[in-house]
Amino acid sequence: MQQSAVELEACSSGLNGAANAVPAAARPSSDEPEPLDLLPGQIPQHVAVIMDGNRRWAADRNRDAAYGHERGVHSLRSAVRCCLAWGIPHLTAYAFSTENWHRGPREVAFLLSLIEHVIQREVDAMVATGVRLRFLGNTRALPLSLQQRITKAEHQTGRNSKVTLTIAINYSGRQDLTAAVARIARLAAESKLHPSEVTEDLVASHLSTSSGPGCASRDPDLLIRTSGEQRLSNFLLWEAAYAELYFTDVCWPDFGEHEFRVAVHAYARRDRRFGMR
Repeated sequence: MQQSAVELEACSSGLNGAANAVPAAARPSSDEPEPLDLLPGQIPQHVAVIMDGNRRWAADRNRDAAYGHERGVHSLRSAVRCCLAWGIPHLTAYAFSTENWHRGPREVAFLLSLIEHVIQREVDAMVATGVRLRFLGNTRALPLSLQQRITKAEHQTGRNSKVTLTIAINYSGRQDLTAAVARIARLAAESKLHPSEVTEDLVASHLSTSSGPGCASRDPDLLIRTSGEQRLSNFLLWEAAYAELYFTDVCWPDFGEHEFRVAVHAYARRDRRFGMR
């Protein structure tokens, strides 16, 4: 779904305004996050986040949705810094679902332009700090300029290994599962696969989360959703089968180091059973 030139021009203007509108006091500090004071085995190795509440946060301040989305970028940057400091090697963030296309065209255009702008703005810092950037979802349906920016950023950060930041954009857990089943069915129809060979591991290997070297193939240990909603919203439906779920009333723009720390400490107190008892 390509955006018109008029929409992109309009949202570009809004993007610059939103970026400049965020007060300095609201921007995250450059100070290093405080240590977690947890044992290595208590720290999740893959955290997934449903970044919810940007629009509500902005509305509570009599601002438009663009302001909330831009402020949410600062929260994501803070989360990445925490992962670097705390030794969390995988962070997956739900930025844009397939259902989000049903929002107003101006907001959709703004969101996609914001993502493109942020990639361009942040990629050098990611290279310098060892963050690998990758994307999850049907990126072929995105505007061409965003597709090109994604490809370039993945290449630029491809050798980094401290933290893999995966951005789910135009992503649907159900569509991903459907596509995996279709690929397996084609292999069976071509007599390249016997039905008895279909296992959980095989299905997982055909999901987009398992494609390519160095990707976030480890299932999430902790899944966080902000803003008080308590559902997965079509996010990592297969991969989150045994994730510890953490819900908070805090909207994403207010989710900083303290809130992330609280979530990780809550995870550390959980007794992970994986259905065994």
